[in-house]
Amino acid sequence: MAFQWLANRCFTAVHRQNLVYNTCWEDPEIDRQALELGPNDNVALITSAGCNALDYALESPREVHAIDVNPLQNALLELKLATIKSLAHDDFFRLFGQGRHPQWHSLYKDAVRQHLSDQAKQIWDLRGNFFDGSHRRRSFYFRGTAGLFAWLINGYVKRSPELRAAIDELLDAPSVEHQREIYSRRNVDRLLWTRPLRWALRRDTTMAMLGVPRSQRNQIDQGYPGGIADFIQDRIASVFQNTPLKKNYFWRVYLTGEYSDQCCPEYLRAVNFDRFKSGLADRISVHTSTMETFLTNHNGSISRFVLLDHMDWLYDRYPEHLASEWQAILDRAATHSRILWRSAALKVDFIDPLRVWYDGRRCRLGDLLSYHTDLAKKLHVCDRVNTYGSFYVADLKGMAA
Repeated sequence: MAFQWLANRCFTAVHRQNLVYNTCWEDPEIDRQALELGPNDNVALITSAGCNALDYALESPREVHAIDVNPLQNALLELKLATIKSLAHDDFFRLFGQGRHPQWHSLYKDAVRQHLSDQAKQIWDLRGNFFDGSHRRRSFYFRGTAGLFAWLINGYVKRSPELRAAIDELLDAPSVEHQREIYSRRNVDRLLWTRPLRWALRRDTTMAMLGVPRSQRNQIDQGYPGGIADFIQDRIASVFQNTPLKKNYFWRVYLTGEYSDQCCPEYLRAVNFDRFKSGLADRISVHTSTMETFLTNHNGSISRFVLLDHMDWLYDRYPEHLASEWQAILDRAATHSRILWRSAALKVDFIDPLRVWYDGRRCRLGDLLSYHTDLAKKLHVCDRVNTYGSFYVADLKGMAA
């Protein structure tokens, strides 16, 4: 119990005053296929770094509500929206594609800042060197807690010229077949997975930097042979050998600190930047609150919910909040509502038993959910990030017309 308490305190300390995620680590390409967004949909999602809120907006739903309890995560999305509104695409891509801009301070002061909320202004007034390239961690994608870990990993890789060359060759490989040949020929397993790195991956401090609470680590340790270190090693080996890296912008930015114009999120492409400028960005609103509080106070209905993995954070310590959040989802859901979530666990067993009120009666949540199991499994295999244990797509039965 004391060890669990210490791990939770470590996670809370890391998250309380820090930008944790500088980029989203959920693949929006599979999300779009699962969500089937249309012009009448209203979306509610956890903000994270805001990348996927922008990505979903490109599907032209009516509204996209980005919700996060961490004001720094929302401030990052606000900054992206403000720079879309006030800058040209070349400047926007320098900031969020390359992760730095030599004229950032003047751009921020003269053009961007006026489009931010008061809270976001306070946050970015104090963090100007996140984007100016002056810090030794030269890229924005090496800032924040997850970014710090990425920077440390890049330093670790750079210490071995052989490993750095192998990773660069993998990122530029023209096909999966070439990646497998490189991975074997360069003996990447031996070069990468040294004893110090495996030791670091077992530390709660490391997991906290990556946004992984103790509850998620417990799920992996209990459900995966070899625990968290083997889970991460196997997932990265699979990415390097089975996922086309030329299109995998998630791992490119993590391993280099920047995107390329050919390998980047959709929101960074020039053609989509013009669409945002023409009004799509105005469909996104930002809310600093819990999902439950937002839904309780929201006047309209929501047809698409993207819950990421945050239920993993709630189920063991705050099960009453998990149940009340689902109650708020039911109360605010439109007809034909669909819900996506992810988990560190290979199989989630804490959702269906929850007790909620529906149609004047107390019932089991699982009886109200219609799972698209085959679709979720098919999409999960295609996930370019490949760091989650499972992926879920469910409709609310009771909300069908």
